[in-house]
Amino acid sequence: MELILGSNSPRRREILNFFSIPFKQASPDFDEAQVIFRGDAAAYAKETAVRKAQCLTDRFPDDVILTADTVVYRNGRVFLKPESLEEAHGMLRELSGKDHQVFTAVCVAKKNELFSDVEESRVFFHELTEAQIRTYHNHFLPLDKAGGYAIQKGGSLIVKRIEGCYYNIMGLPIHTVRRLLLNVGVDLWDYLKSI
Repeated sequence: MELILGSNSPRRREILNFFSIPFKQASPDFDEAQVIFRGDAAAYAKETAVRKAQCLTDRFPDDVILTADTVVYRNGRVFLKPESLEEAHGMLRELSGKDHQVFTAVCVAKKNELFSDVEESRVFFHELTEAQIRTYHNHFLPLDKAGGYAIQKGGSLIVKRIEGCYYNIMGLPIHTVRRLLLNVGVDLWDYLKSI
C-alpha cells in the first residue's frame, strides 16, 4: 500500500513532507470546470476533492488516495485559480482591506471507502495599493493559487491576520488530513520527523 497525493501542488507536497510517510504525487485526470458552484463554497470544494479522488481509484486500486481542493469565498462568490494576471489583480483588488473565507476540502479514499471533510479559515487583508498588488504578483506567481495569492513566506505581507488553520490556507489542513487518514489505518503521529 502506498499513499498517493492526488495533486500537483508544490505547497501540498511541502506540507506532507513535514512527515516521513512515503508518498507519490499523481495528477487526477479531472476537469474541475465540471463541478458547478451552487452557492455553498464548502460543498463545492468537497465535491471537487471527492471527484478528484474517484478518478484516481481505478489507477491505484490498492493504495490510499489523498486529494484536496481549496477555494476562496467572499459575498457569494468563489475565487478559484485566476486564468490571467489581470484576473489575479482584480481578485486582490476585491479582497483588499476586507476579510474572506478559505475552504479546503480533503478526501481520503481506499478501495470502496471514501472519507471527506472541509476545513474553514478566515483571512483579513491589509488595504493594498495598485502598485503593491502588481509588485506582489511580480514576486508570487498567482495562476496556480485560489484567490491569486499565497499566505506563506513574503506573501504574508498582504495578510493582516487569520482565524483558523494556517495550513488550511496553504491548501492542506494537517489536523483534518490526520483525522481522515485514521479511517484507513494511517496515523500521522507515527510519521513525525525530527526538526
